[in-house]
Amino acid sequence: MNTAPIVSKVWSFCTTLRDDGVGYGDYLEQLTYLIFLKMADEYARPPYNRDIGIPMGFDWSSLTTRRGADLEAHYVALLRKLGEQRGMLGQIFTKSQNKITDPAKLFRLIDMVDGTKWVMLGADVKGDIYEGLLERNAEDTKSGAGQYFTPRALIRAMVACMRPEPGQTIADPACGTGGFFLAAHDYLTNPAHFALDKDQKAFLKHDTFVGNEIVAGTRRLCLMNMFLHGIGEMTGESLVSPADALISAPSKGVDIVLANPPFGKKSSMSFTNAEGEQETEDLTYNRQDFWATTSNKQLNFVQHIRAMLKTTGRAAVVVPDNVLFEGGAGEVIRRKLLQNTDLHTILRLPTGIFYAQGVKANVIFFDNRPASPDPQTGQVWFYDYRTNVHHTLKQKPLSESHLEDFVACYNPAARHDRKATWSEETPDGRWRAFSRDELLQRDKASLDLFWLKDATMTDLDNLPEPDVLMSEIMENLEAAMEQFAAASRA
Repeated sequence: MNTAPIVSKVWSFCTTLRDDGVGYGDYLEQLTYLIFLKMADEYARPPYNRDIGIPMGFDWSSLTTRRGADLEAHYVALLRKLGEQRGMLGQIFTKSQNKITDPAKLFRLIDMVDGTKWVMLGADVKGDIYEGLLERNAEDTKSGAGQYFTPRALIRAMVACMRPEPGQTIADPACGTGGFFLAAHDYLTNPAHFALDKDQKAFLKHDTFVGNEIVAGTRRLCLMNMFLHGIGEMTGESLVSPADALISAPSKGVDIVLANPPFGKKSSMSFTNAEGEQETEDLTYNRQDFWATTSNKQLNFVQHIRAMLKTTGRAAVVVPDNVLFEGGAGEVIRRKLLQNTDLHTILRLPTGIFYAQGVKANVIFFDNRPASPDPQTGQVWFYDYRTNVHHTLKQKPLSESHLEDFVACYNPAARHDRKATWSEETPDGRWRAFSRDELLQRDKASLDLFWLKDATMTDLDNLPEPDVLMSEIMENLEAAMEQFAAASRA
């Protein structure tokens, strides 16, 4: 089913609300509240007759029967009441606020949601609609929502490499809007991959996924996104914890971690000093299961993800460049990864694919191993998808086809039977391996490796198109301005 018209219809109302100062993210939050309530109302009726736990007088019909100031006042009371409930219901409505102060426009939005039978739509259709809205929200760079939205083409490529199986547990300690969960769910429910039995379907719905997301608004969007895709129950416990994943060691191991932890070098907390001024303080996590103590958020997430894995667990993690070359704790962690895990693959990514501008990132793939005095990494395969690659969010966005060659080289069906595309005779090959000893001999055990010639430095004919080049320049300027503004606020 083509969901674009429904997405367009639902999103078009946002242009009206923007005149009242309602941003994309606020609009999407209000939609989340209303769609959840409408679906709860549909489930409460025949043939479902399910008790969703909505308190008497705070259900969907209590909104559709009101108008004007009475509607606005009741909506505010409803949000507050539902935020006090337990389980997923309370998580959806936690810290919820009404951002639509015009009662007439609030009623129009309620009426629009009321006009669709949401339960009758398939999980794939509802999910596609919501994903479409999330992507539009991420495109609004001013809202900052893009930092919680990983490009879906990259996520699907990572899942294709990991090949999750029924009955395995999948975690994301910074799950944003839930993109990794949904891609893994799509992979597992694809009949071309598996024919799930009743028990496997139940495990997939209730026990496969577990995540953390500390930002309440983003967690809300994630829970709704998962629920619309058929993951979890309205009356069940939340599958996404609001706790900071880095604070304590995991209680039990998982089979797979798929993650894109938040960019930004340091973890910090805000507090009010004795003069009533806002200050920030770097956070350092002192954990016995960490190899190094550091305030570097990215390095801490890498350590935490390794600790999350069973001894047979596997991980695919998006990390910024500094994780590959930074000294001190960074060097300690890289050497430990090469010693204690099988760090077998690194994908170098180009700029211009993330909604957070100017990001230079990579995907590291590693398998955990039982404790052993012997090194667990033999060689690391690198795929350079950065040199001479030009993407922008508008003119040339990343698509699945762009990463097909990487997935083929990764060879998920037989990972230990790989063939390099680079050699002395084929110097333009993007896929090659380096031994563990070669990497350990590099300064600070740096994994920041490139071998292809930058064509823009030697051949003017290979410059990207002017619009692409201009987009790259603008993105780099915006990123620099954002970093300058952040430094000024610190």
